[in-house]
Amino acid sequence: MVWGLRPHAPASNHNIKDLIFMDDRKIILSGIKPSGALTLGSYLGAIKNWVELSDTYNCYYMMADLHAITVRQDPATLRRTTLEQIAQYIACGLDPEKNVIFIQSHVPAHAELAWVLNCYTMFGELSRMTQFKDKSQKNADNINAGLFTYPVLMAADILIYQADLVPVGDDQKQHVELTRDIANRFNGVYGDVFKLPEPFIPKVGARIMSLQDPTSKMSKSEIDNGGCVCLMDKPEDIMRAFKRAVTDSETEIRYDVKAKPGISNLLQIYAVATGKSIPQAEQEFAGQGYGTFKQAVGEAVVELLRPVREEAQRLLADKAYLEKVYTEGAQKAAAAANRTLRKVYKKVGFIQK
Repeated sequence: MVWGLRPHAPASNHNIKDLIFMDDRKIILSGIKPSGALTLGSYLGAIKNWVELSDTYNCYYMMADLHAITVRQDPATLRRTTLEQIAQYIACGLDPEKNVIFIQSHVPAHAELAWVLNCYTMFGELSRMTQFKDKSQKNADNINAGLFTYPVLMAADILIYQADLVPVGDDQKQHVELTRDIANRFNGVYGDVFKLPEPFIPKVGARIMSLQDPTSKMSKSEIDNGGCVCLMDKPEDIMRAFKRAVTDSETEIRYDVKAKPGISNLLQIYAVATGKSIPQAEQEFAGQGYGTFKQAVGEAVVELLRPVREEAQRLLADKAYLEKVYTEGAQKAAAAANRTLRKVYKKVGFIQK
């Protein structure tokens, strides 16, 4: 990454161009809602891949706190989990010197662009979004307008940085497709304003499933029933979760998502945690029992997460450093976001101040 900005220099002393990436590498944008503890699924399915992209792409990674409030949040808890998530991003290997790490609500241009894009998004498009249907069922007493229109905010998140690629799980592809549709519609009216982003889906670890219901994605909501493992969990809690993981009545350890979803999920977790391929993992445990296999998967995850947990704890004790990271991250993100927003405002006819 090449920045014109000297390390730790205040943004006010520099031209806005000095805060924007100065090379021609492709741009990536992604983020996770700080609505609870980061899970093993978040790490293996997203953050671990983000780290590997840092040297090849210009990366923006955010705490998506604006998205979090479509469901009621306790304010103090949201502030705490947002800070914890920043620490965990860094502990997972996201270097603030190589990546723009920021809090979404610290860059008002996201919400401003979302309003404009709302006016170029059709009601029917939003009503067909599968996640709206799912979330409405889970939050029947709070089906608010934000829950319906948050895909437009997600489109704004992506388009405002002119992102080329969006690392997503395969269940999120629909959001990138909607983003492309909105961008195409806007470009069709006003010319070449937005890049058309592509989804980036890793081949392994794209979707880590629940340990208790391996047909469903691992979720923060399953903390109480043992379906998920969190990055800050103690080793004994991690081992307990894997020992209780749902498998099947057979004894063969092989990858077959339809016939053996539980074993397939564990094989995928083991492969990503150890850096081995799934065929290598199958061969390693050929002829061994499920108990031995689940023990090995648990131990691999414990060792994978141990340095993450310890580093995150260290970082959380240094609040000044974390504040510096998210403040400088917001300055850099805002420089790029505001450039796009000014272009959009000019195109739709707003008087520039």
